Amino acid sequence: MAKRTDKTAQKVKRLYENSRTEKRIQWEYINQKGFDFANDNQLSEEERIALEEQGMPTFTINRIIPVVEMLNFYATAKDPRWQAVGSEGSDTDVAAVFSDVADYIWYTSHGQTLLSNAINDAITKSLGYLMVTVDPDADRGMGEVVIKQPEPFDVFVDNKTRDILFRDAAFILIRKLLPKSHLIQQYPDSKRKIMAASSNTNSFDDLSEKSTDKTQHDFHYKEMASNDVYGDKRDDVVEFFELYEKEKVAFRNVFMKVPPNPEILAQIKAQAQEQVAKMEVEMEVSLKEKSMQMQMAVDNGEMLPERMQLEMQKETEMMMQQLKSFEIEVTARLQDENSRIENEVMSDKEFNILLKDESFKSNLVEAIKFHENRIKLCCIVGDKTLYEKYLPLTEYPIIPFHYKWTGTPFPMSAVAPLIGKQRELNKAHQLMVHNASLGSSLRWMYEEGSIDTDYWEKYSSAPGALLPKRSGFDAPQPVMPFQLNNAFFSLTQTGKGDMEYLAGIYSAMQGDTSASADMPYRGMLAMDEYGTRRIKYWLKNCIEPALRQVGELVKQYSQNVYTAHKVFKIVQPDSIEGEKQVEINVPVYNDYGEVIDKYMDYSMAKFDIRIQAGSTLPVNRWAYLEELKQLMQLGVVDDIAVLAETDIRNKDKIVQRKSLYSQLQSQLANLEQAITDKDGTIETLERQLVQAGIKNKVMQGAVEVNKRTEDSKSSVYKEELESKAQQKMLQKKIQDTSKMLDDLEKVQRNNLESE
Repeated sequence: MAKRTDKTAQKVKRLYENSRTEKRIQWEYINQKGFDFANDNQLSEEERIALEEQGMPTFTINRIIPVVEMLNFYATAKDPRWQAVGSEGSDTDVAAVFSDVADYIWYTSHGQTLLSNAINDAITKSLGYLMVTVDPDADRGMGEVVIKQPEPFDVFVDNKTRDILFRDAAFILIRKLLPKSHLIQQYPDSKRKIMAASSNTNSFDDLSEKSTDKTQHDFHYKEMASNDVYGDKRDDVVEFFELYEKEKVAFRNVFMKVPPNPEILAQIKAQAQEQVAKMEVEMEVSLKEKSMQMQMAVDNGEMLPERMQLEMQKETEMMMQQLKSFEIEVTARLQDENSRIENEVMSDKEFNILLKDESFKSNLVEAIKFHENRIKLCCIVGDKTLYEKYLPLTEYPIIPFHYKWTGTPFPMSAVAPLIGKQRELNKAHQLMVHNASLGSSLRWMYEEGSIDTDYWEKYSSAPGALLPKRSGFDAPQPVMPFQLNNAFFSLTQTGKGDMEYLAGIYSAMQGDTSASADMPYRGMLAMDEYGTRRIKYWLKNCIEPALRQVGELVKQYSQNVYTAHKVFKIVQPDSIEGEKQVEINVPVYNDYGEVIDKYMDYSMAKFDIRIQAGSTLPVNRWAYLEELKQLMQLGVVDDIAVLAETDIRNKDKIVQRKSLYSQLQSQLANLEQAITDKDGTIETLERQLVQAGIKNKVMQGAVEVNKRTEDSKSSVYKEELESKAQQKMLQKKIQDTSKMLDDLEKVQRNNLESE
């Protein structure tokens, strides 16, 4: 029996082979070289041997590492922040939750580390990736959205793409070489297919060097051999492909009539029975009237009694049928009035299957057909198709991070322009060190037989050594090295500046105090602001669009995965609360214990995703705290907001004490106001009595008034004494609290100065 051909696997393999163009291979070679230079692998084996044969030093002075580290720091100093804007008013609260959900996924996936690695790949290899996917086995099978980081050289993109995020690509392909045991661990249900899969042995050829120049053997794509890594059997290692394609898929926007719940149905039944009872009474009266008319006809001999009996039987049956129809009509009308219309998007295939159900068809109001992008995933192991499925995504889950986009899938790295300067610096330092070595370790020219060579080799460099020569021979002459041109020294000085200029990372930005020793504080802040403009341009045009795409994919995946009731616990190290709890898809029950709705229905909410501009940039702590202090003085923010941005320990306890402090101040102000109000009331009463001119009544009531006045004054005086005592106690507490806050501020200032 002939072996069955897997056409899908053949298609994927053909796409991979067509993607490995000369341009792709050259791009890999250049950027692998940049990666090697950044990681201090700057000499090929041939160069190293040649230098050693000449007695030259083989060291390198890596000026690229600080550039890479500083660029990475500026791009990833802080976690990115996403915002969601609700499309409808009802979605606003749910949209606000998205930032918390994104923070949870970012934290559990170690997103900051992954982003740093992706940015490092972009700087050194020109291109880095983040990938949003789902771990179906997490949370006991409920699934979790996770973020991963593919190797850039494992990703193959449609060469015709011109979008910076590869959104217009016909496909994105990930190719790996993995042992079968590893794949079986990942896909235990597909063990038989994996074991039966075979791979072309020629596919292992690209594990070696990626150089387009076969005479060069210095830089390698991946330094591994199948025998060393995976054992002796090459068949144990297979090619593993993940093919992502964007396809137009037919969907239906289905509008369904949702019947009322059992509680409302019971109310509808009672209302219908009430209306039917009223109709029954009216029809019974009408039936009696007809019966009386027929009886008169019988009595007058105009109708036979048998005819009357038959006609009454017909009228009774008609009345019962009318009552039944009326009951059905009333019930249907009340159900329609209490029903609601909901819409749901489903695939066209699913709609056609449901259409066979009569209950579904009866409640169907309208079904609008439309097409939408969906990502199709094909997983291939060797020559076998592992599975195919559609993802609940409209865009590719693989997000590129460029350093310098060229309008093609082959961008340029930050390291590539620095390689020439790095070679120049290495060569200049090697020559200077070699020249200095020759000057300190003299070489000698001598006649054969004139000296004891072993003795001279041993002692010629020793201070104060006496070096004998044989008589009859000329004395050995030292061979002095040529003095190096001053250009070598200028090369080492200007080369560093040239590399900083090319990369946009200057000495002051790296903490070099000599570049800003005499500069005022505000001047240093301004220099830092101007010096980071190139970095901010890169972040704005390359990194932030990619991060927004990450947020959009997290939204699409999370709304598909998190459909059940779920509670997130989010760590907030910079917040006073420390930890935050978020709850979504909270079930709402009726009196019968049935779920009738969801509170914070995350899966159905509609909102747009935005990235906070500059959210990953570092913040100057001193400048930021100074700005907050000025805002506090203007009354824009309070001291609690300032405290939240500090590094003081036990911030939550300080906030509690600050709250008590504010409460005591408020109580003190209220007591003082009460005393003032009572004094004013007494003065007003006395004024009214004098102005009235009722002397007799004043005379008669003088005693009473004086008595009440004295009593009031006594009471006020007593309350005033008590208030003053409380005031003194409160002032004492305020002074103690103020002293404690001043001490904390001094501690904070000392900590910042020590940093």
